[in-house]
Amino acid sequence: MRTIRLAYRDHDRTPVIYCIKAMAERHYGVQVEIVHIEEQAAFEAALFDGSCDVIIEHVEYLHSEAAKGKKSTLFCAPQIQRGLKLVVPQSVNSLGDLKGKSMAVRDLGRPHRITLWLRKVGLEKSVTPIIVPDKEVGRWQQWRKVVSGECAACFMAPIYLPAALAAGLKTFPAEEAEIVSLFAQACNAEFGRNNSPLMKEYLKAVIHALALLIYRRDEAMAIIAQEPMRLMKIADPAELRRQVDSIAELLQIKPYPTIEAILNTDEIAAQEYGPTVENPLTLWDLHWLKELDDEGFIDDLVARLS
Repeated sequence: MRTIRLAYRDHDRTPVIYCIKAMAERHYGVQVEIVHIEEQAAFEAALFDGSCDVIIEHVEYLHSEAAKGKKSTLFCAPQIQRGLKLVVPQSVNSLGDLKGKSMAVRDLGRPHRITLWLRKVGLEKSVTPIIVPDKEVGRWQQWRKVVSGECAACFMAPIYLPAALAAGLKTFPAEEAEIVSLFAQACNAEFGRNNSPLMKEYLKAVIHALALLIYRRDEAMAIIAQEPMRLMKIADPAELRRQVDSIAELLQIKPYPTIEAILNTDEIAAQEYGPTVENPLTLWDLHWLKELDDEGFIDDLVARLS
């Protein structure tokens, strides 16, 4: 069986990762070796030092690495919305109520995306982002600054939302600025060129995993309730299901990026890592995805599973 080494950082991504592994090995003759690399510098080096063949999540740095001459290939974007929820006090009834106030912004995970959102909704010049490190308040607990009155709003990942709601806050509808978000994948460019048939079969497994999560949630949960549940340190099956539901609702079965998502991600990369490539489209190779789409693989899979 052919092997692909897939590296990731955050255990919150394991529901999708282990579904990919299961579909690859059950249906497409591809063994997926899962490699956990938590430390950021080691993860960012992994595609280039031979530690892995493919990465999932955290791809922004590749824009600046490409400007330095390092070659990688982005090939799918299963999610172009981060899916964050805007959390505000009960007194907020419109986005205009945030003018002249501050927003608590998490220090990790692309803080510049909040600036992009403020620009999108016309609040960039009237709302002040304040970085609130996880180390100060706890993982995804920037809502504490809203409860205290120091800030008027924050964005939160849905899986961490219950504590903020229990503290008396509420969510408010807010259209996101598109970005190349969670579960996007990239391979070493040379690996992709030299293993094109393997990459196409692997991408079949990725799409099959997305379809399983979207259309056969119970079957996906049987996979996720094993190693992912342990890695995520979740003991309650209902809580696991809630978190998986929040992941699955944002997945797209045809994982094409959008131009807005690519450009916004390039801007985020420039803010966080320095100069990027002149044209961020050069990082992308969607020919495996387009072939599968044109051949009817995705539509046939949806018809079979939905």
